[in-house]
Amino acid sequence: MVARIFASLPDSFVPGVVSEPLVYYFSLGATKKTVRLDDRTCAVEDGRTVAEADCVCKTDEAFFVSIWNEGYRPGLGDFLSGKIKSNNPEALQLFLKAFGKD
Repeated sequence: MVARIFASLPDSFVPGVVSEPLVYYFSLGATKKTVRLDDRTCAVEDGRTVAEADCVCKTDEAFFVSIWNEGYRPGLGDFLSGKIKSNNPEALQLFLKAFGKD
């Protein structure tokens, strides 16, 4: 399921949402992906391909799927409990918006 989500990202990307280049790193259990966005393109890479990403997201695959497919939006409690971890929660919201998931 998670592999299909990442495979679909370039086709579901909404140009113009991101104003400056951003690099996201997702660590979802066994799945590790780097996603590069700019105002016109989306590129998905296997593994961690950057030393430092603008936004890191760590959670399990099931929680990521509930966010992506079921519209669940993590709240403060999810971050405080460690269910999802990120160095930049605002950038995660922008990521969702860049794929029409806002």
